Amino acid sequence: MIDGVKIVRTDRELECPVIDRVLREKGANLVLLPDTVSEDELAAETADADLLLMCYTPITARIIEGAARLKGIVKFGVGIDAIAIEAAKARGIPVVNIPQYAEETVAEGAFTLMIALAKKFVPIATAMRETGWAWPEARWLGSDISGKTLGLVGVGRIGQSMARMAGAGFRAKVLGFDPHMDAAAMRAAGVTKVDSLAEMLPQCDFVSLHCVLNDETRHLIGARELACMKPSAFIINVARGALIDEMALLDALKAGRIGGAGLDVYSQEPLDQTTHPLRELYAMENVILFPHLTFFTKEAMERLEEETLERCFEALRGEPVLVKSRDPRLTSQQAGVRFPDP
Repeated sequence: MIDGVKIVRTDRELECPVIDRVLREKGANLVLLPDTVSEDELAAETADADLLLMCYTPITARIIEGAARLKGIVKFGVGIDAIAIEAAKARGIPVVNIPQYAEETVAEGAFTLMIALAKKFVPIATAMRETGWAWPEARWLGSDISGKTLGLVGVGRIGQSMARMAGAGFRAKVLGFDPHMDAAAMRAAGVTKVDSLAEMLPQCDFVSLHCVLNDETRHLIGARELACMKPSAFIINVARGALIDEMALLDALKAGRIGGAGLDVYSQEPLDQTTHPLRELYAMENVILFPHLTFFTKEAMERLEEETLERCFEALRGEPVLVKSRDPRLTSQQAGVRFPDP
C-alpha cells in the first residue's frame, strides 16, 4: 500500500518503535531526523516526501512550500504551535495532531508534581540519600492538599481530570479560569468558575496550567500575575513553557515571592545546567524540574503510536484525515480533513 513512499519523521530522540517498525514493514522509506535538524536539512529531506511526522521541530512555511508531494503533516503529540498551519492550509495540506492519547496521563503528572511540592518529597529524598535520615524539623514541614484551593488555568479535558483528582479525590476546593467555558459546564466538572486571573490567583494555594499556547495566552502568567499569588503558593506547568514569563517566574522564586514551582515544559528545550536562561532553577529546593515527560507512560505511548499510524494511513490513502482536536487552528481546515460526528 505504501511501497516506496517517503516519510520523514523528526524528533527521533522520542522513540516510537511501533510507528517506525510498521511504516517500514509496509514498505515506506522512513527517514528519521534529530531534533537538532536545521531548516535547510529538513527542507531538503521533505522536498520529495509524501508525509511528514513531527513533534517539536519547527515546520516553517518555507519547508511546507518546498514539499511538492506532501500529503499531510502529523503531529505525534498535542501542541501545534511549531507548525506553520496557514502555509499548510494555503496548499491544502492537512495538519492533524493526536490530542487525546495522554489527557489523563498528563493530569496524573501534574497532580504528582503538586503532591511532591506540597510534601517536599524531592528535598527530603535528597537528604535521605545524602545523610541517611531526616528529622522532623521546620525545613521539612509540608502541607496538606485537603482543604486547600487549587486554581486551574484552562479547564479542558486535562484540567477537568486534575479537578477530579484534587476535588473528589483530596477534598480540595477547585477554581477555574477559562474564558471559553461557561459556569454550568465547570460546575458539572466540580470547578467554580472565576472570571479573571486577578480574582482567582490570590485565593489559590496551588495553580496549575492546562491551556493551549497561542497569541492570547503567551506569557499569560507574568510578573503581575505572579505578584497576585500567595507567597506560599505553588505553580505547576505541564502545558506549554511560554504560558509563563519564565524570567519573571525565576525572579519571583529567587525573591521568595511564591512558594515554589513544578515544571515539565519550557520555552527553550532542552534545559541544561550551564547556559540555559533558567539554569538557576536547578539549585532551588522548592522547584521540581521534569524533562517534558509527564506524557511518557507505557499506556499513553501505545495509544499515541496506534492513533498516529491511523492518521498516517488515512493521509497516504488520500482519505480525509480525522481531526479530533478542538483547536480552531485545526478545525478551520477545509481540505483533506474530516471531524468526529457531533
